[in-house]
Parts: sequence; structure tokens; C-alpha cells
Amino acid sequence: MTAKPLTAAKARIYRPAKTAMQSGRAKTRVWLLEYEPAPKFADPLMGWTGNADTRQQLRIKFSTQQAAEEYAKLNGIPYEVELPHNRELQRKSYADNFAFDRVPTHNLAKADSQS
Repeated sequence: MTAKPLTAAKARIYRPAKTAMQSGRAKTRVWLLEYEPAPKFADPLMGWTGNADTRQQLRIKFSTQQAAEEYAKLNGIPYEVELPHNRELQRKSYADNFAFDRVPTHNLAKADSQS
């Protein structure tokens, strides 16, 4: 099977979300430019799935959204920007666990099962 010529693949510019495995936000401050995955094909001899497009392996980092957009425009890359979701902080105090008017949540399940 011969490789097809590469077409103008669309890129995605976004800021990565914090993973569930980390508590810090260190790797979420950069903007990434990634290409959308191209369609895959099955190798007729071995049956492996493959792709002739290596652009999907690229992850280009930028410090700002504007820098990523400028790079895409200069290189003629069609792109789509995904704006990040701002997280809402819930202020919690450790002292609230011991407040006098606190409703204990662990006793509610026992009270419901006894009635």
C-alpha cells in the first residue's frame, strides 16, 4: 500500500487539565498545539493498524495562547482553540470539623437504618 500525501490536518490549541494523580497544577500552565489524529488503516499482510501521518506525535508547548495561535498562522495550520475551564475553589477550614453546631454525617446512615 502506498502512502497518501498529507493533507492540511487541523490542530487543537488547549491548556491541559490537571490529572487526578497529582495535586499540583505545575503542568497546566502551558498551552499545547496537537494535531487531530488521522484515519488509520489495517496492514493487509500483518493486520496491524497503522498511519502514515507522524504529525499526531507532535505536542508543541507554548507559554501563551497568542504564541500558539501565531505559530499556527505563520505555518498555515488550521486550528481550533479550546478555552480552559476555570476551577471554582471551595474554601474549607479544618476547624469546621469540630464546630459545635456541626451535623455528624457518619451517624445519619445509622439513624436511618434503625428507624
